[in-house]
Amino acid sequence: MTTYHQRVAREKRALIVTAATALFLELGYDRTSLARIAERSGVSRATLFKQFPSKAALFDAIVTESWATAGEEDPPPAGNIVDGLSTIGRRYAELLSRPQMTDLFRIVIAELPRFPELANAQFSHGKMPYFESVRGYLLAEHEAGTVRVEDVELAATQFLGMISNYVFWPTLLVPGWKVSAERVAQVVDEAVHTIAARYAVPGPGPSTHDRSADRD
Repeated sequence: MTTYHQRVAREKRALIVTAATALFLELGYDRTSLARIAERSGVSRATLFKQFPSKAALFDAIVTESWATAGEEDPPPAGNIVDGLSTIGRRYAELLSRPQMTDLFRIVIAELPRFPELANAQFSHGKMPYFESVRGYLLAEHEAGTVRVEDVELAATQFLGMISNYVFWPTLLVPGWKVSAERVAQVVDEAVHTIAARYAVPGPGPSTHDRSADRD
């Protein structure tokens, strides 16, 4: 494909994903047909079926693309747990603040009783790969000796949970819930320092001889 045709294909794909997300929210997953999605997005049925042969494939793409943008960035280098977690925490808070993330969870929660496979897609294609990237970073810090973490899965859950429990989950339950940028930064900082206080390996402090000399 030429660069032009690649760009057009990406634009049409974005239109399809946007239309599908809106229709899933309006009508529910079951009542939304691919034909209706094609009509709403303004593309032909042939174009839609070429990119997404089934509604399940389209939903998988929505999940993957919603989570992937943050996961595509390189993980911070190991060596400074505060700097590294600060970078990850800011990325995570930004990801959770996107409207499409809230929409995605609403679709999954609403359709869970009839379509449990949507929750499986959300977990396996979205949340789990992102979680593994955070787990991998903590494991790298552990191997570098900057932290001592016996259970990196638990530590990753603790860190991400401290952020999502304030920044994200209330948006699903409290109408008009908004968190200022300053408050988000504070939430991330507190999560970072809580994890650092729990797991960071203390650096070398002054020796007994040095402390005695200071007193003299």
